[in-house]
Amino acid sequence: MSNVKILKSGLSSTEGLAIKKGKGDMPLLEIKNKYAEAVISIYGAQVLSYKKTAKEGKEDNDLFFVSQLAYYESGKAIKGGVPICWPWFGKNEENPDLQTHGFARNMLWNIDNAFLDESGETTVVFSLTQNEYTHQFWPYDFELTLTLTVGKTLKLSLDTKNTGEEAFSITQAFHPYFSISEISQVKVNGLGGVDYLDKVTGASETMTQVGDIIIDQEVDRIYIDAPSETLIHDTKSDRNITIRSKGSATTVVWNPWAEISQKSGDLEDDDYLKFICVEAANAADDIVTILPNKSYTLEAEYSVS
Repeated sequence: MSNVKILKSGLSSTEGLAIKKGKGDMPLLEIKNKYAEAVISIYGAQVLSYKKTAKEGKEDNDLFFVSQLAYYESGKAIKGGVPICWPWFGKNEENPDLQTHGFARNMLWNIDNAFLDESGETTVVFSLTQNEYTHQFWPYDFELTLTLTVGKTLKLSLDTKNTGEEAFSITQAFHPYFSISEISQVKVNGLGGVDYLDKVTGASETMTQVGDIIIDQEVDRIYIDAPSETLIHDTKSDRNITIRSKGSATTVVWNPWAEISQKSGDLEDDDYLKFICVEAANAADDIVTILPNKSYTLEAEYSVS
């Protein structure tokens, strides 16, 4: 894990940034500024923690859940935070034996730039390009850039540039595990009236969401032509999490429920009670085709009130 390329000058000149060694000796980037603090795993360029700065002695709860049993091993995804699913979401349609959700979350990224802007927010730029490892699974040349801004809100911008000589198609998602008080106390607003594919039943025909989403069983849905803003209301903690997206026509809502949690080696039996995933995605028929020397950007912004 020590071969990550880091722009040392950018880090050393940016206040509130530090590289630390995490579990499994994986490198972590810690960010602190006047608005918030965050922890990002350089493996996967994966946000693991985001907390707003404590006010009047009251500490804010973390925005994200990370499993106590999460794997911190090369080639495996970290269960929690905000994994990046790329260049395919879910199973690879051409080769279902390949790793689910692509390879971007299972690789070390580079840190290209870091700066503290005049408003006091911190931006870090990560990058990933093709190599012999990626060509085992995906034959294309690319330049993937993730721009993270930690401030009053958490902003993620994932830019895919086609650096090869032929067009390629991708599906993708930001896959946040939002920390909640208890799943029975949560409602997801903003998707009422939207059609969705139910991945649990595997039905080919869409269903229509009626009212708010309430989780009382396994849920794995792809909402089609979804609005750009959704809201998670945690009634027990009286906390609202707003998700705003751009460059995404689909929203994924997922909770594994009890049986999958109990069978998962990187989840505790009751972890399904502690998180919900509401994901900005290009999934199902929302496929993005990128021509040579062109790029496409997926954006998400998370705010807490």
